[in-house]
Amino acid sequence: MFVDRVKIHVKGGDGGDGFVSFYRAKYITHGGPDGGDGGKGGSVIFVGDDSMNTLMDFRYKRMFKAEPGQAGAKRNRFGKDGEDIIIKVPKGTVIREASTNKIMADIATSNEPVVLIKGGKGGRGNQHFATPTRQAPRYAEPGQKSKEYDVILELKLIADVGLIGFPNVGKSTFLSMVTNANPKIANYHFTTLSPNLGVVQLNSGKDFVLADIPGIVEGASQGVGLGIEFLRHVERTKAFIHVVDAAAIEGDDPVENVKKINNEIISYNPELAKRPQVIAANKTDIPGSEENVARLKAEFEPQGIKVIPISAATNTGLNAVIEEVRKILDDYPDDIVFEPEYEEFDDVSAGNEPYTIEVFDGNYYVVSGVGVEKMMGYTNLEDENGFAFFQRYLREKGIIEALEKKGIKEGDTVRIYDLEFTFYK
Repeated sequence: MFVDRVKIHVKGGDGGDGFVSFYRAKYITHGGPDGGDGGKGGSVIFVGDDSMNTLMDFRYKRMFKAEPGQAGAKRNRFGKDGEDIIIKVPKGTVIREASTNKIMADIATSNEPVVLIKGGKGGRGNQHFATPTRQAPRYAEPGQKSKEYDVILELKLIADVGLIGFPNVGKSTFLSMVTNANPKIANYHFTTLSPNLGVVQLNSGKDFVLADIPGIVEGASQGVGLGIEFLRHVERTKAFIHVVDAAAIEGDDPVENVKKINNEIISYNPELAKRPQVIAANKTDIPGSEENVARLKAEFEPQGIKVIPISAATNTGLNAVIEEVRKILDDYPDDIVFEPEYEEFDDVSAGNEPYTIEVFDGNYYVVSGVGVEKMMGYTNLEDENGFAFFQRYLREKGIIEALEKKGIKEGDTVRIYDLEFTFYK
């Protein structure tokens, strides 16, 4: 079964909590803090795999979680980092965030792992929070929570050339004749229910990948039949071989059929109108096809589209089509964009990240959270403007109000990561 679109859930590993501990030994009953740091959580990593050509593996396993980091321990022992989870997908897989449909990653190669979700940082143990005025801190950082998402995996086959045309015009036969592919072939509509790939081997040594794109019929771009499911596979092809039944066995007009298929492709993605194509006028071994070949040439060759009469069944004219495609690929510019411009997925901004407030010893308030940490990272508190921004952030974020609800009083201590200050209104 060919599966080219699935929904899965992915989660990075949470960071391990820092540990609260104090050194104890014989004759030492009040040693200093020695709580170790928590380990880093594992990341969610996607990598392209040349041996995969379908998303079938994800039909039955939908949940993927990286390992969390372990908590720290006494005597300054660090927690173990969580193991990354590596998810293998076919090359050409696009990863979309399910709720927004925005693209998070595009796995176009097999040698560049993509970190989709970073593991959470491990929390620091209480040894990091000792100060001259607080020598026995009973506080350690919690591990940072990692992200989790529902994502859509969408496979777009990576082929140099796409075979397009109505069902039953001979695309599968053409593919079997010019490549090493072995598609199912029969004389009825919609024989091909999944894209087939083959490699065309040229004498020059510059082979190219040819894909039979099935299911494109009139109305496909609006969801008729299975067309919308397969149209995505044409986006990455550099050129098209448009196979048409020149004998008009079923009474259709070959010229109109070419126009209908082209209109569906352009309706799906207008940029595809710029892709070069060659029309392979098939079934010319059948008497009466000559007139339609002449009509095809008269209609499309003035538009720069070469029309070549062939018979896939008798292996006639196929080399001429392949030679024409070779010329197109040899002259193909390197800067062609094979994807329409898309809006990349952007993580939730720091201003919208959740935060937590914990109270220790009744007068020591610890504020933590990914957004607060980000804000601290890009704010210069030694600068007057930076400090004003910091104060405004605390109020706009609602942290001051939340601290007051927790019962904070003037003179109590607030700690936000590395910053510790006395609270005054």
